[in-house]
Amino acid sequence: MSGVTIDCCHLMKIPLDLNHDKSLLWCIEMSFLKYTLLVFGVFLISNFTLAASVDQIEKAGTKRAEAGVSAQATINKLADETQNIVSKYKTELKVLEGLKLYNRLQQKQVDNQNHYLNDLSESIGKIAVIERQIVPLMVSMIDSLDQFIGLDVPFLVEERNDRIVNLRDTLERPDVSVAEKFRKVLEAYEIEIEYGRTIEANNGKLTIGDNVREVQYLRVGRISYLYQTADGEETGVWNVDSKSWEIVSPKLYKREVAKGLRLARKEAAPDLIIIPVSVTQEIN
Repeated sequence: MSGVTIDCCHLMKIPLDLNHDKSLLWCIEMSFLKYTLLVFGVFLISNFTLAASVDQIEKAGTKRAEAGVSAQATINKLADETQNIVSKYKTELKVLEGLKLYNRLQQKQVDNQNHYLNDLSESIGKIAVIERQIVPLMVSMIDSLDQFIGLDVPFLVEERNDRIVNLRDTLERPDVSVAEKFRKVLEAYEIEIEYGRTIEANNGKLTIGDNVREVQYLRVGRISYLYQTADGEETGVWNVDSKSWEIVSPKLYKREVAKGLRLARKEAAPDLIIIPVSVTQEIN
């Protein structure tokens, strides 16, 4: 039988005698071994490649995890900063509202002050006119008060007349303001009004004709003005119509006037007293 060539594993060609079994067996074994080596090599290469791929994947996953942690930290930081900014913004809004309210109130005060200044400016412009009008008024008031004292019951005559003189002197003083002059005139009127609501006792001299005696005066408002001697033996009352003193009955008024003197000096508790009253009658 002629010889042939068998292609084993596509790598080498081995001449074989078909009648020779050993040669065929050897070829098969060699072919199997080569295929086995080839498969094992491919397996090793695949394992190495797979191991390298897994390692790369793990590294990539680790990097992604680290990147995720870093990104989350950044996000948390930004969230905290955003929250702080929002909180500050809300706080500033409240402050702004308060400032707006404060500014509105201040503006109202400014407007009121401007209105007051305008009124004040107008008043200042009228001061000269007011002074020209009030000075004659004060002169008239002083004259009227002087006339009233002359017609009134004659108590504290010297003190009251001195007050009128001082008012006239004050009215002529350039160093005293018009307001102060007017205040003093009103004060004098208030004092005279107060006399009509009080009871007062004082010692003094009584002159009737050529006779001068020490007596005790009792004034009960303006309705009665009386005197009583120190020994209590004589009691008199001022007659408004006749402008003179009249002696009254000691039996009726001695004790009553004495009680009134003690009341005026606050030496006795408040009580009723009976005193003579001089009433002016109007004649038609």
